[in-house]
Amino acid sequence: MDQSKWMRAIPYACSLAVMGFFSIILVWIAVTEPERRWWVIGDLAVGISGLVLLPARHRAPFTVALITAAAALISTTVIGPAFVAYVSLTKHRRWGRIVLAALLLWTATAVYSSSDGLTQQLILAVSTMTLSIIALTVAGLYLRSRRDLETERANRRAEEQLRQFEQLEQARLNERARIAREMHDVLAHRISLLSLHAGALAHRTDLSAADVRAAATVIHESAHQALTELRATLGSLRDTSSTAPPQPSWTELPALLDEVRQAGQIVDVSNEVPDAAHLPAQIGRHAYRIVQEALTNARKHAPGARVEVLLRGRPGQELHLRISNTLTPGRVDPSSGGLGLIGLTERANMVNGTLTNHVTNAQFILDATLPWEMSS
Repeated sequence: MDQSKWMRAIPYACSLAVMGFFSIILVWIAVTEPERRWWVIGDLAVGISGLVLLPARHRAPFTVALITAAAALISTTVIGPAFVAYVSLTKHRRWGRIVLAALLLWTATAVYSSSDGLTQQLILAVSTMTLSIIALTVAGLYLRSRRDLETERANRRAEEQLRQFEQLEQARLNERARIAREMHDVLAHRISLLSLHAGALAHRTDLSAADVRAAATVIHESAHQALTELRATLGSLRDTSSTAPPQPSWTELPALLDEVRQAGQIVDVSNEVPDAAHLPAQIGRHAYRIVQEALTNARKHAPGARVEVLLRGRPGQELHLRISNTLTPGRVDPSSGGLGLIGLTERANMVNGTLTNHVTNAQFILDATLPWEMSS
């Protein structure tokens, strides 16, 4: 029998113990006074009826408590079930009903024991019932307090589990958002380069066979790199135990600029960062991605336009990135919003930086400011 069944059996065991005590006395009376045998049988029958009524105390505690207390006027064995029903009633802490049931039980005991007048039996019965009611009231209140405590603990455990689940879900969402940003930044850059080279092959008719082969080689290499980076990014979703591929850093920015220049994009760079070796890795990674996405947006929205990149900052201050390009008439204004700019804004916010964009004199300008703390 498991613990819950034992707990449900305890009230019945207590009731049977009290009934057993009075039953022994009744059996002795039946033996010594045979003429009272039917009275003894009637007392036992009422006690058993009270025991049968006990399961209903969970649905109607007040009714069962009153019935068993009133039955104590004609039966002693019913006191066992009456005690159990009274304890169940006290657990609900409805003091008006508790007092009424206690007075009825006390009065029934006093009336039952006063058949011979004021005797020691009456005084003993009333005193015992008074102490019993006090003890049962305390026991019922204690059981209610313990149940409330267990409920509170269960609620706290449930809240903690819910909080842990929400934290886990938030971590998953953050990781998915990070992977989505990485995929967007990487693939948008590679695919825009592919589009640039493919467009050159499609529209230029003066290319020699060697030029065509060179352009095709660049397209092939860019496609291969895009697939490699896509596999690496998606691999982090399938295998969380594997080591993440190395992320680009500030030191790889010159290679990025060379790559886009070789693809035909016109980029002028003004680098005023004197001590890039002390730039924190996280800030350098986000700065690289911001410049990469800005160059991709320029190729997409202003193909053939000159892009100006200004890099400025020093340790203990800020790293400022400004990327600007001339808008192409008839093209969609990139400042109207898009996944790229949203992702860049999130990147800046992740490190307590800022990112803004605006159009001035037909120039689309993207400004990013990232904190550059002094290394210890």
